Amino acid sequence: MNTQHTTAQSALRSAVHTEGQLAGQLSALGVEAGGVLMVHASMRSVGPAGPEPGRGSESVLRALRTALGPAGTLVVPTFTPENSDTSPYYRDAIRGLGPEAVAALRDRMPPFDPALTPAPTMGILAETTRRAPGALRSGHPQTSFAALGPEAGKVVAGHRPDCHLGEDSPLARLYDMRAQVLLLGVGFDRCTAFHLAEYRVPGPPRRDYRCVVAHDGVRRWWRYEDVDLDDGDFAALGADFADSGAPGPVRSGPVGSATARLFRFRDAVDFARNWLPAHRS
Repeated sequence: MNTQHTTAQSALRSAVHTEGQLAGQLSALGVEAGGVLMVHASMRSVGPAGPEPGRGSESVLRALRTALGPAGTLVVPTFTPENSDTSPYYRDAIRGLGPEAVAALRDRMPPFDPALTPAPTMGILAETTRRAPGALRSGHPQTSFAALGPEAGKVVAGHRPDCHLGEDSPLARLYDMRAQVLLLGVGFDRCTAFHLAEYRVPGPPRRDYRCVVAHDGVRRWWRYEDVDLDDGDFAALGADFADSGAPGPVRSGPVGSATARLFRFRDAVDFARNWLPAHRS
């Protein structure tokens, strides 16, 4: 192992990145001023940011908004698998529990409230964006999105509660708006845009979902049917997309201590729509 290289990497990870530096790197990568940008991020990968320890996500959020400019709109996923008993999160939570413990856990599962329900599994940057003044959030009880900026209302409007990530979700709006996608220190396995392609292949498989909602102030379980979503092959799909070079490039570069990838939402979905039928039975 190259000790000098390892030492340099460690120094980069421990360096405190300024908001100006981060905004400059985002612009150099190709984030468009005045555009619409969906972000998936790992703050651990980005490293320490801003002048206040422990508040790096706020600095990264400000850097993103600086790069987008006042006319730009930022979008993040704010999914909530914690209130569903058909999610992988739930299956992990009940593993090894007895019937009484499972029943107690189910009784504690809160109904979704777009104004209050946190999204802890989505990462601290998504939570920081969701809580930011002026942020709007879509109403799906499982796969909501939060948005900040002039186009936020258009992005989150009309998210039908029985449509996770299809034509009646913010993903379809982002496709129409020619948004960009930023993977900030995360891989293509986190690329939500690919899910829209699952709706656009012929005859997508469907299944039942169930979650806790509030109806007229009363907590209840709600069952609905939607496309059977599967991100298990998104890493392979993303690798092929990045290698394809068409229809649009995937740009890669440093943002803080992280490697970032930037690409067009529409390019990713169109590529995936052709890739999925060829690689899934």
